[in-house]
Amino acid sequence: MARRWVLPEYGGIDALELEEFAPRTPEAGEVAIRVTAAGLNPSDHKGLSGGWNADPSLLPLGVGQEAAGVVSAVAPGTEIATGPVTVGDRVVAFKIAGALASDIVVAASEVFALPDEVDDVTASALLHVGVVAAELLALSGAQRGETLVVHGASGSVGVLVTQLALRDGIRVIGTGSEASLAKIASFGAQATTYGEGLADRVRALAPDGVDAAIDAVGTDEALAVSLDLVEDPSSIATLAPGPKARDAGVGISAGAAPASIAFRMPARRRVLDLAAAGGLVLPVARTFPLDEAPDALRLVATGHPGGKVVLTA
Repeated sequence: MARRWVLPEYGGIDALELEEFAPRTPEAGEVAIRVTAAGLNPSDHKGLSGGWNADPSLLPLGVGQEAAGVVSAVAPGTEIATGPVTVGDRVVAFKIAGALASDIVVAASEVFALPDEVDDVTASALLHVGVVAAELLALSGAQRGETLVVHGASGSVGVLVTQLALRDGIRVIGTGSEASLAKIASFGAQATTYGEGLADRVRALAPDGVDAAIDAVGTDEALAVSLDLVEDPSSIATLAPGPKARDAGVGISAGAAPASIAFRMPARRRVLDLAAAGGLVLPVARTFPLDEAPDALRLVATGHPGGKVVLTA
């Protein structure tokens, strides 16, 4: 029997249940995967208590959006996003539902061949934050030779935004806590602390001005300072779709919107290719066994896990 975490009713992390089930045979256009690692994201725990987008008709609900593993079965004539696939191939899947499981059956269109150079733990945590980072950078419109401010540059999204921007010849100033400055600098950004006087500290680092900004942390300060520093609000991008951001006219990471879905395919390919070539590094803070998923989600819910958190088989 396989195992998976499900949410039988909205009640937060404590409501999760680990159940046994018999894996089904994949149908046309589907692939079965024996999961070796599943990455966790803040959105995985935020929807467990219900809220504005809760849909009781979907209960019991699977948890988790991305996973790496080995193909255990594939429907005849089915190919994954990167082409032909056979049993035993290493793959990564995103964006899916119910990744926190020992076995999954998912749409083949969401499955990608996993390069030998990328380990399962990294792969399982890479695509969600990688796609968001790539989308935010594109929304900011930052170009080669320009200066970009990245708020929350020590977080998983911020780290990847920084690396992607530097590869494109964009200068990066990254903000974070005092304790995170060395980490931010290690990825090639000029680092400065958030808090009172942030705009002045950034101006001192960029006397010729700031061309674009990315809010990868979702705070009022990040938005306010970005609007203060950047002349054109459309050159600011945020992952926080709050009313202040919308009213200001900044670019907002769309998540599940059609434009974002269309963006995901090339972004996933680029992120995987760069990781395979050593061009992207994703810090992983901690791994947990599948049985300890609630503890792993509680660590993610603190907002400061220190890197990605991953469940392993």
